[in-house]
Amino acid sequence: MKQKYIILTAIILIYLPVTIDATILYIAMPTLSAALNLSSSQLLWVLDIYSLIMAGLILPMGALGDRIGYKKLMLIGATVFALASFMAAFSNSAYMLIGARALLGLGAAMILPATLAGVRQTFTNDKQRNYALGIWSTVGGGGAAVGPLLGGFILEYFDWGMIFLINIPIILVVIFLSLRYIPKQNTNKSQNLHLKQALILISAILMLIYAVKSAFYAINMSVFLLFSLGLLCLIYFIRNQKKSINPMIDVSLFKNRIISTSIVMSTFAMIALVGFELLLSQELQLIYNYTPLEAGMFILPFMLAISLGGPIAGYVMNRYPLYKIATVGMFFCALSFLGLANIDFQDDAMSAWFWMVVMGLSIEISFLSSTSAIMSSTPSHKATAAGAIEGMAYELGAGLGITIFGLLLSYFYTASFIVPEQITTLEIQYGVTETLNVATSIEDKQISQQLVDAAHRSFSFAHQQVLYVASGVFLSLSIFVYMRLKNTPYNPI
Repeated sequence: MKQKYIILTAIILIYLPVTIDATILYIAMPTLSAALNLSSSQLLWVLDIYSLIMAGLILPMGALGDRIGYKKLMLIGATVFALASFMAAFSNSAYMLIGARALLGLGAAMILPATLAGVRQTFTNDKQRNYALGIWSTVGGGGAAVGPLLGGFILEYFDWGMIFLINIPIILVVIFLSLRYIPKQNTNKSQNLHLKQALILISAILMLIYAVKSAFYAINMSVFLLFSLGLLCLIYFIRNQKKSINPMIDVSLFKNRIISTSIVMSTFAMIALVGFELLLSQELQLIYNYTPLEAGMFILPFMLAISLGGPIAGYVMNRYPLYKIATVGMFFCALSFLGLANIDFQDDAMSAWFWMVVMGLSIEISFLSSTSAIMSSTPSHKATAAGAIEGMAYELGAGLGITIFGLLLSYFYTASFIVPEQITTLEIQYGVTETLNVATSIEDKQISQQLVDAAHRSFSFAHQQVLYVASGVFLSLSIFVYMRLKNTPYNPI
């Protein structure tokens, strides 16, 4: 019994940096931008490459775990994660940091399925396994919640590289515990890795996102060709999955209206979570001059509502039909975005926290209802495939949330920015980071302040418009969910 809980300790310890790294950088964006002179586009890549790589590789890495055992997979993933953390901490350019974040995503894609497999194989008793899974889930939510606050604390007292270096001592402890206490596992050497399919999917996603981001600055033939190539790769991947006898993604599950709608819900819920954190962390630091720690503390009620909202969501789900819960969850997300769009975060903090808590609870209800619907509507022999698809949806939603909110913010910022007459550097219009970087380099204090003031006005306007757009999207989504699920029989399997 003691050995089981030592193994669980190792599993929890290695899972913690994976969840923290998904959110810790939100609060560090202004610091990173200033330290490495990052453009708005480069900053978005630093943030979203982690989740995008995870989304594409989590399924084949899970299959690799079946072939070599979760112990080896966890050790390899931990080693990759440690090396990537070291590389990220000492990055001296945007491209080096983006590459390190991609490697972190690779390590995380190995660690996540290894931890789940470890819990499943270590705890064979149902009650003990549920207890272990409860701890695992709590750490996942708690790690994501504490990420911004931890990031703020580190930046208050240490250099930004420490955000990544804190992973290494934890990983060394995990490697020691794994080598000493985790036994060898039975493996399935014939398990198909689907590596080729995964690489096609990742390539398609990255090419499409890169083309869309590049089109914001200039539309030319290379951007068009890259977008077309990415689209062709995505179409090829989908058609291949439909024809394959042993596909990476079981697309037949999408024929079920409840499952397909729930996947859409979970993806958009993650987009809302990540996108709002992205906006708020920049607003607080760049416009209201909060320190990273103060910004982390301000965001904490939102993350706590998501992390601790499980019991409330569970209570609601036991009393009302799925379509009502899902519709209300999406509707209150829309209402929260609308409420937050009309609030001055500095002068009306209580109202901001109220709407943040409402949004956090709405997102948690959406997460839990979609997960319950997917698991309850899926035949038992396809439960693993459904869970894997949902995991991909979460990570893809995280990456898309950063991309979509970031591009919308840049669009409205550029559209509203009025360049002072004395300034000739047009690149300052593309994002608030570019504007503020130029402002700090101007010797004339009056012109510099004019530029800063113009940046603040445009960013506040852009922030508000993005929240209005998000509110409209989630209102439309609530109507879509209602129409899609109202007359659909929900018979848990």
